[in-house]
Amino acid sequence: MDLQRIKYFLALAEHLHYWKTAEKVNITQSALTRQIQALENELGLQLFERNKRNVKLTPAGKFLKEKWEVELSELEYIHQFAKQLHLGERGTITIAHPDSISASIMPDILAKITQAFPQLQIKLVQVLYENQLDFLRNYKIDLAITRDITSEQGIESKKIYSDHLALVVPLEHSFKRFEDLSTESLKAQKFILPTKDEGSSYSEIIQALFKSYDFVPDVFLHSEFGSTIIALVRKGLGIAILPDSYMHHQSPGLRFIPLPFKTDILINWRADDHNPVLANILKLVF
Repeated sequence: MDLQRIKYFLALAEHLHYWKTAEKVNITQSALTRQIQALENELGLQLFERNKRNVKLTPAGKFLKEKWEVELSELEYIHQFAKQLHLGERGTITIAHPDSISASIMPDILAKITQAFPQLQIKLVQVLYENQLDFLRNYKIDLAITRDITSEQGIESKKIYSDHLALVVPLEHSFKRFEDLSTESLKAQKFILPTKDEGSSYSEIIQALFKSYDFVPDVFLHSEFGSTIIALVRKGLGIAILPDSYMHHQSPGLRFIPLPFKTDILINWRADDHNPVLANILKLVF
């Protein structure tokens, strides 16, 4: 059935006047008449009662007007939804990100995305370092924001931000500033550190810090979760090396001492992924 004929029928059913309707839908009155007659012939029923003065709907015409108005509205919604999917304005995107940027750059990135694409559904997850690339390759996530450089085939990567490492200590700790640090004073400390992942460029930066002071740290505990490390430092169980972006987390009772070691934040995605949603977000972020 011709969708355009149904639209002509609904327009005439609203105005009940051939000349006004024809003007409204931008066709001639004779063309409108032919379209309505063709629809009636196709259905095998009369939709309008006509005389020289009046046009009114038949009972069948009233019934179809009520039903087709709903159906057409739903169909237009479906078409619009499909168009938004095609343009990357609607759909779902799954983003993995480190806990360290949850309160620093992540809210700004999400605000930019939701402002540009309010119909987009965003799912945020945190993935262990060793699983990130597998999750990306296997379409469990669409974007991985990491502190690690990757040279994996099929994965594109680009830097979006840089921050620095910081020594995290309780407020009452004797370390007040960077100048208080020395090989001897650091040797006397117990450390709570992020999990040491083999091949992780972020782990290598932390190890480079200890090498610069020529000592091996006394590590009390390793954890994947920076929020756990912060809670343990606050409890007085040790001190930590973390990205200074954790300062944006509400962390009373702690002191962050900036260190001259930079750590980059990179965004990673599948090179062969042509999802328009992904393309739109990458344009926005870069």
